[in-house]
Amino acid sequence: MQRLDFLSLLRRMATHLFSLLLGVVLTASFLLAFPVQAGVEAPLDKSSESVAVAPEGIPIARPLTPSMGPTSFVTAAVNQVGAAVVRIDTERTITRRNVDPLFEDPFFRQFFGDDRFSRMPREERLRGQGSGFIIDRSGIVLTNAHVVNGADKVTVTLKDGRIFKGKVRGADEVTDLAVVKLEGVSHDLPVATLGDSDQVQVGDWAIAVGNPVGLDNTVTLGIISTLHRSSAQVGIPDKRLDFIQTDAAINPGNSGGPLLNAQGEVIGINTAIRADAMGIGFAIPINQAKAIQDRLVRGERVAHPYLGVQMVTLTPELAHENNIDPNSAFLVPEIEGVLVVKVLPNTPAASAGLRRGDVITQVDGKSILKADQLQTLVESTRVGQTLQVTVQRSDRVQQITVKTGELQDAA
Repeated sequence: MQRLDFLSLLRRMATHLFSLLLGVVLTASFLLAFPVQAGVEAPLDKSSESVAVAPEGIPIARPLTPSMGPTSFVTAAVNQVGAAVVRIDTERTITRRNVDPLFEDPFFRQFFGDDRFSRMPREERLRGQGSGFIIDRSGIVLTNAHVVNGADKVTVTLKDGRIFKGKVRGADEVTDLAVVKLEGVSHDLPVATLGDSDQVQVGDWAIAVGNPVGLDNTVTLGIISTLHRSSAQVGIPDKRLDFIQTDAAINPGNSGGPLLNAQGEVIGINTAIRADAMGIGFAIPINQAKAIQDRLVRGERVAHPYLGVQMVTLTPELAHENNIDPNSAFLVPEIEGVLVVKVLPNTPAASAGLRRGDVITQVDGKSILKADQLQTLVESTRVGQTLQVTVQRSDRVQQITVKTGELQDAA
């Protein structure tokens, strides 16, 4: 019995050995039939940048990776601009007010003593942090207005460790842009190259550089998600902006830093404005900053014309839904245009006689179909300019003359 078991084991071993030898022979035959030359790269198929073709005509997949030789395009872009990106630290003093009237009660003060009461803190120092980038060798830094608003002290730190005192030369809250001048600059500084935001397209690469949540010199990568995202859509109707939307991560501390294209040019100013946003960031187009930066450097106030209405885009379908709703506040014409939802008191619109429920269809003979179109048109006018506004009021068409006012005066 043991002899039979031993013979059976030998047969199994012989079978496995034969299978192994057969595999070696087949492999050698394949290599002889398809020789591989070490160090020789298969030529590229001219019809596609992502496919290589072997001598026998067998396509070999290649990964599509945007690169510039041995250095990635992201590295090249950041190396071009990174030294011009700065961290901005701010401090401001606020007066602490005692909301409890007990502190002002004479009996309370007599019981606890005026000296103890006087030692209670009356002022508090608040610190903030953001980003910016140098746009002129003399030390002009562009950033967000909300980064430096109300600051008593501004400190600017460069990537190489140099620290400068900064002075806010000008700020415009409506566009959320500000200019800071570095003090004590004795030699040339690195400067960021400004691009053209009008040439940006959806799907382009987007590189955000800044100091999010105190983490200096942070770089994130994404694409341009959409263009002309109005400030009303973003949730800040008091601004006058059409944002660049990107999925590159933008967090608190990124505000004021540059958004770059693949060539390392600044196409936007990052603005962290939506705490509830996940994977969505917004940037002010750089051309918006170019239009007013010189005035901010000179310390001039930027005038913004306005009408004084709250408005929404109206379509026949939306108007019909409103009119068949028994709870609707008013009926509206079932046409395309801009519906006046509210006329603010003591504004140019109120003085001109615009009413709630009016549908604006033209301004100076130009058709108006969307609310952001009307806002852009008004923003492009001068303060005090007269506009001929065509409105549909119930079943009548009326011409109303409106003279634009200055937005700051409405505050």
